Amino acid sequence: MHKPLREVLDGKRQAVPPVWMMRQAGRYLPEYMAIRQTVGSMLEMCFAPKLAAEVTLQPIRRFGFDAAILFSDILVIPHALGRTVRFETGEGPRLEPLDDPAAMLKLRGPADDAVLAPIYETIRLVRSELPAAVTFLGFCGAPWTVATYMIAGQGTPDQAPARLFAYRQPEAFEALIEILIDASVDYLAAQLEAGADAVQIFDTWAGVLPTEQFDRWCITPTQEIVARLREKVPDARVIGFPRGAGMMALSYAEMTGITAIGIDWTLPLFVAQEALQPRLPVQGNLDPLVLRAGGAALDQSVDAILEALSGGPFIFNLGHGILPDTPIAHVERMLKRVRG
Repeated sequence: MHKPLREVLDGKRQAVPPVWMMRQAGRYLPEYMAIRQTVGSMLEMCFAPKLAAEVTLQPIRRFGFDAAILFSDILVIPHALGRTVRFETGEGPRLEPLDDPAAMLKLRGPADDAVLAPIYETIRLVRSELPAAVTFLGFCGAPWTVATYMIAGQGTPDQAPARLFAYRQPEAFEALIEILIDASVDYLAAQLEAGADAVQIFDTWAGVLPTEQFDRWCITPTQEIVARLREKVPDARVIGFPRGAGMMALSYAEMTGITAIGIDWTLPLFVAQEALQPRLPVQGNLDPLVLRAGGAALDQSVDAILEALSGGPFIFNLGHGILPDTPIAHVERMLKRVRG
């Protein structure tokens, strides 16, 4: 079956670039909010297969995107490792901080597969209803990004708690990263086995690290995940998304073994075109704020991206997740512009 996005991941340029959006199932959609109001927390919805499958499918029904992405969260892995995870309305995730080296060295894997089983059921439900031409993406958080939340207990402006911990206690931090690598490999393999066509590794906080630390905590763990995942699933397609990496994205693309790279709006398009796209498919990189703004600025940004990147294997996406107050009409305008 012709699946345009999966074909791009296999290196085949499409005349019309396939398109999806990070966080496409979410708060900007009234049908999502109607379901969200029926459950106690976002995490609860992640582990309710029928609800999670429904919200995964909502943007496909409304917009006809070329990919569906599993509705879940990167912090289900700490939850499956026995850490307390909750979501505070309007404030984001809250975890039991793991900021003591002795406690970190006592943390043990593997992740509890019984905890994650509802997510695999969600994948099976979505797969049974997804149009045949639509690629289904699973995902996980990269070890570095997940570790930043585990150590601080929440997101911070520059993730300084995790950065300080990695400098001061590198052995304990390495132990945490290894546990997260193990859990991520098993989790992604199970998603692919349940019916996902490809997976994305979100390294949302990659850009806060200097080069040496980026190599150690972003590139090396991703490299290990990709290699070990392909031992389990030899043809695994993996999109890496090192947000904010800038020029470090070049070494990330070269060394990790990923299938395709997602880029954010801060990477110059000529770098993506000349240095990345000859090596592997590129995904990105519309600024979510210009999508929210709409109008001529949106048209100009879409056109610039298409002019730079549609000559090679390319997936049109945002440079990060869609903002909750983005008008639906702007998404429709973007899609019309991309698809001509």
